[in-house]
Amino acid sequence: MSLWHSITRRVFGPAVFFTAAALLAAAEPERLTFCSYNLKNWLTMDRFDLQTYKTLPSAPKPEDERVRVVKILAAIKPDILGVCEIGTADDLADLQKRLKAAGIDLPHTELAHGGDPVRRLALLSRLPIKARNSQTDLKYQLGDQTLPFQRGVLDATIAITPTFDLHLVGVHLKSKREVTEADQAQMRRNEARLLRKHIDSIFTKEPGARILAYGDFNEHRNEPAISDIIGSPRTSDTAMQDVWLKDNDGEVWTHFWDAADTYSRLDYCFASRLLRPHLDYSKCFIYSARDFDKASDHRPLVIKISPEPILKKD
Repeated sequence: MSLWHSITRRVFGPAVFFTAAALLAAAEPERLTFCSYNLKNWLTMDRFDLQTYKTLPSAPKPEDERVRVVKILAAIKPDILGVCEIGTADDLADLQKRLKAAGIDLPHTELAHGGDPVRRLALLSRLPIKARNSQTDLKYQLGDQTLPFQRGVLDATIAITPTFDLHLVGVHLKSKREVTEADQAQMRRNEARLLRKHIDSIFTKEPGARILAYGDFNEHRNEPAISDIIGSPRTSDTAMQDVWLKDNDGEVWTHFWDAADTYSRLDYCFASRLLRPHLDYSKCFIYSARDFDKASDHRPLVIKISPEPILKKD
């Protein structure tokens, strides 16, 4: 202990140290918490009941799963929440009401969709939504077919400060499930290209845009669809950077497919160049709990955002 610390501790006592710690904490800008989460069918659909081995027609997400989703989100305490696989506006209102009862009040919402009439994207926010530009009618050509972007692109802008607009771009790309319409990987890559085109349109209007693209991309990190989204060259001002997250055990997987005992990283967040200094990477993570699968087959991604750029420590 230095002489100054020794004298200070004897003369002023421990209170001065608590005060200094409080001042240092106050000097650090508040971090906003963003969470991306695939809720696994928070909607009405035909479901198979494993207990009775019967199909339940037009059934909502089971109550115990909804309770567990809210419990997970109450632990995360998001200021902004982007979700995949939500249904109607009533389903969104149900989620919003349950979160508020759990102490998470997110009054501002955006609901988006694409060609899929059942599964939608939604954003819930504590802060007001400044602008909306969700894309619900995007299409692409694959051979002789014109196909829709199944879940579309959710685009909402939130003013974090008067000089800091955060563009939130949510997606849920085509699943890996084989379909009769076309090759599922080609469908997903075409949706990824449409997403990249939309991101480029934001940069055209606002060259210094701070963009966070997030969601369930249903793709592995080394596949062409992810490269298309990141952009080329990767050192350009419009390139998106993968925000590489881990859980408490250092694991990076975000999805568990129980039928195959397969763990995969399918959920991502991508940040634009001018957003990256605002991300507190040391506090970003994949939410981990032993019973996460009681809520969804996906794990939430958590991003901490500072209103002011974070100075790197030497």
